[in-house]
Order: sequence, then C-alpha cells, then structure tokens
Amino acid sequence: MGREAITRAREREEDRELLSLRPRRLEEFVGQERIKGQLRLYIEAAARRGEVLDHILLHGPPGLGKTSLAYIVAAELGVHIKLTSGPVIERPGDLAAIITGLSEGDVLFIDEIHRLRRNVEELLYPAMEDFKLDIVIGEGPSAQTLRIDVPRFTLIGATTRTGLLTSPLRDRFEVIFHLDFYSDSELQEIVRRGARILGVEVTDEGAREIARRARGTPRVAHRLLKRVRDYAQVRGEGVITEPIACEALEMLGIDAEGLDELDRLILRTIIEKFGGGPVGLETLAAALSEEKDTVSEVYEPFLLKKGFLQRTPQGRVATERAYRHLGLSAPTRPLSLLAEEER
Repeated sequence: MGREAITRAREREEDRELLSLRPRRLEEFVGQERIKGQLRLYIEAAARRGEVLDHILLHGPPGLGKTSLAYIVAAELGVHIKLTSGPVIERPGDLAAIITGLSEGDVLFIDEIHRLRRNVEELLYPAMEDFKLDIVIGEGPSAQTLRIDVPRFTLIGATTRTGLLTSPLRDRFEVIFHLDFYSDSELQEIVRRGARILGVEVTDEGAREIARRARGTPRVAHRLLKRVRDYAQVRGEGVITEPIACEALEMLGIDAEGLDELDRLILRTIIEKFGGGPVGLETLAAALSEEKDTVSEVYEPFLLKKGFLQRTPQGRVATERAYRHLGLSAPTRPLSLLAEEER
C-alpha cells in the first residue's frame, strides 16, 4: 500500500472515530444543562401537539456542540437531518432544491448561517414563516413569481458571529440558544466517555489533566484525548495517567493553562511589537500572518475568558496575567490607565 493510500486510510479511520465520539441522544450530551432542559420540553410539547419543532438558532464559539445538538434534535424527533452551510448555498435555486427535498418534519441544519448570501436569505423567509417558496419564473418585465408549498420542517442555524446575522433572519428564529464554554468537570466526563468509546484506559487524574487544558471545548478535548492516547501507547503502557498526559500535552506545545503556540504568539505579539496594546484586530492579524476571523473567532474568546486579553474601543490589550504567564515584566502603570490614555 502506497504512502498516500495509507494516509487516506488513517484519515477515514479518524473521521469514524470522531463520529463515534459524538453523543446521539440528549442524555449522552454532557454540559449545557439549561439548553438540554429546554430542548426536552420543546421537543415533547411539539410531539404532543403533532407539530414540527420551532426553528432554532445556536450561537457560540466553535467546537461547543452546535452540530451535535442538531443531530440529537433530529434523533429525538425521529426524523432525518440535512446538513449544509451558508457559503455552500450560492444561489436561491440551491436552497430551493434542498428544501423541496426534505420530508415532513425533517431538520435542516445550516452551519455558518451568517454567511448566507442576501438573495438566498430572502428566499428563506417565507419558507421559515409559512413553509412556502417564492420561485421567480422568467426574467425582466415578464418575470412572474410562483409560490409553492414545501414540507413543514425545522431549521437549525448555527453561527459563531450573531452580530453578522440580519435582523429579519434572526427574528424568525423562535428559539435562540447561546452555547458557553464547558467547565473542567464537564470536560473530564467527556474525556472519560471518549476514552471508553476509543477503548483506552484513562485514570481520573489523566482525564482531569486533559480536561484542564482543553480550552473549555469538547472538540479540543476529543482531539487531545486521541493524541495523548497515541503517546500512551508508544511511550507508556497504554494507560493515560497524569504524568503521561502532562508529557504528551507538553510535547504538543499546550501549557498548563491550555494555551497553544499561537495563543502565546498572539500575546507576545501584542506585548513585544505593540507595547502591550491597544492594537486593532486587522493590524494584529497582519502581524501574525493569520486571517482576522481566525484570531477573533477561534483564539480570542478563550484568551478573553482566561483573562489574558482585554477588548477596548481602540483594540486588544494584554493583561497583567498575560505578562506573568509569559514570564515578562508588566508595565509599571495599570494597563487600564494606559489604554485610557491612548483614547
């Protein structure tokens, strides 16, 4: 078997493992207790009335379980789910084909829904409100609009940037949930569950160490679990203990606070190149040679949550905790005063 074939086989195996780690029912989903409780209520109420579930908007940082919740909703309702994303739907006809292909009660999941094109989004309005599509036939003065019925369905939209949603689209979601970062204890339970599915033994201390460095995110916890499993099987005795987890995570460049190399580079760039800030997002992204969306959506939320970064009207500012974590001397004057003077 050639190198490329081996690589593809490994990638397919990893994809199967990630799918197997995804919870399938609400009782398997760890964390987000308030959301789970409300979903149970709404699903049961819709079932008792014999109606489709109201449209749902899920928003929050990447990796917190938005796609998993969409799968779970479909499973709890006993219906099929169709997955797509905002950038993929280029023309209104693409959306019309997707919606008309649904069956009664199905779930349509649109990831990155804030990236829908405006003409596609406008086609979605009557579909969400009245379960009808307005199809334009012909062009120019002779063009006519034909309204057709579509199956009643539940739209679940997911976004990392609620502020980019237009008001007309946001207002058509009857249920809006914000997914927040997970606690260490919740992530520890997720790691233990993942280890059982993967068939690897992990001690409570080993699971706690992985959870502590998982950035409050189940997706990261699963990724770290798989890499620590590899380390335990090659460098250890196949059991993920606390020392094995620490060694593996240090090898991956993930420190005790859960920061990786790019996290630390962001903080160092703000401190060393821009005097601790404030610095604008576009300037910071250019200095890092990274997309600004990657910085603001993937890295910034965790740094803000951990207290290493502050947002000001002028830009991003590194906190005293960031200086201490990197072993650097903090400014003699409070950062808040420095940021205020820049105004």
